[in-house]
Amino acid sequence: MSTYPRISAQLDELETAVEEGRRKMEWARQHMPIMEAVREDFEDNQPLAGERIAMAMHVEAKTAILVEALAAGGAEVAVTGCNPLSTHDDVSAALDDVDNITSYAKRGVDDEDYYAAIEATIDLEPTITVDDGMDLVAAIHEDYPELIDTIVGGCEETTTGVHRLRAMADDGALEYPVFAVNDTPMKRLFDNVHGTGESSLASLAMTTNLSWAGKNVVVAGYGYCGKGVAKKASGQNANVIVTEVEPRRALEAHMEGYDVMPMAEAADVGDVFITTTGNRDIIVEEHFERMQDGVLLANAGHFDVEIDLDALDDLAVDRYEARDGVEAYEMADGRRLNVVAEGRLVNLAAPVSLGHPVEVMDQSFGVQAVAVRELLERAHADEYEPGVHDVPDELDREIAEIKLAAEDVDFDSLTDTQRDYMGSWDHGT
Repeated sequence: MSTYPRISAQLDELETAVEEGRRKMEWARQHMPIMEAVREDFEDNQPLAGERIAMAMHVEAKTAILVEALAAGGAEVAVTGCNPLSTHDDVSAALDDVDNITSYAKRGVDDEDYYAAIEATIDLEPTITVDDGMDLVAAIHEDYPELIDTIVGGCEETTTGVHRLRAMADDGALEYPVFAVNDTPMKRLFDNVHGTGESSLASLAMTTNLSWAGKNVVVAGYGYCGKGVAKKASGQNANVIVTEVEPRRALEAHMEGYDVMPMAEAADVGDVFITTTGNRDIIVEEHFERMQDGVLLANAGHFDVEIDLDALDDLAVDRYEARDGVEAYEMADGRRLNVVAEGRLVNLAAPVSLGHPVEVMDQSFGVQAVAVRELLERAHADEYEPGVHDVPDELDREIAEIKLAAEDVDFDSLTDTQRDYMGSWDHGT
């Protein structure tokens, strides 16, 4: 049994924190019509009644609306953070004040407390897991395998987590079904492109008070997140350089009008470097040695392994806080390389970061919520085998239709003749 304390036991001015957290949540709620519709449905129909949900997510106002909706559907929920610097303590406290919700998330914890908090959520003996990065799923499989038989399934929010899950499944080690929420069109096309692009650039601009115009911005990786960062940087008059290892993505970036080159070449000319790959060792010692004085180094991938900070620290003769959220590493020749948010997820870990825009996360969390509902409706009948599963397309469309209705946007439907035509093979030339 874990002895790790809930957030309410860790804060001195709890009442003030709860009040401030609720204020943030109410602002988010006003701009999340999908989640409002889902919550109302969950309250009326109680599809999660009697279930126990463990969550490891970025605990801030938008996530809190998802957590509340799951609790409103009848579940008991235990939640903690999925990044030591992305939690908002006041929001965590506000969640902990809600019936059926226990929050262990606290900002700035060390590795030991981070994993202790995850273990505390597992003490709930969950029937459902909701993860952002897969740390929760990994902990259950590695340390609490006896719980797996009673877990119906899980949902994974982010690209890195889905990559880890697929590797786990390929090894035959994933022992319950998990929905790859990240891979739905509603997540990739909006959250990953617009959310990551807008929030990463906004966090960097607010943290540094610097302009994008005329700067050489190096975007490492041209997946959905990289595309969003490149597009938004270009829209703010930056010169965008893309680095890639996948030839078709490199060609796509080239055809979009961006300069494409290896990181070793980009290191010579870049002013700002933003990694979005989900892989490790993207910017390493050989690149640091070639960079100009004053560059900014930031990461928009889930884990803090894309920029090799150990190698940078070894190269540096001095290291100091240049600005709140910016660590300067001074080289022997006087060059200063500036790391933002400790190389962690910049749109959530920088001091003034707020994560993706509210409207974007409304869509992603809507998919999360209906995916949890789907698991409970279908998986009890053993319709989902252990492994990684795509979210059924009709659920993604359901969320899109709720959003369009909320925005008062109408759209066409196929006629019966058109539907028959698209479903047949015998219409020739």
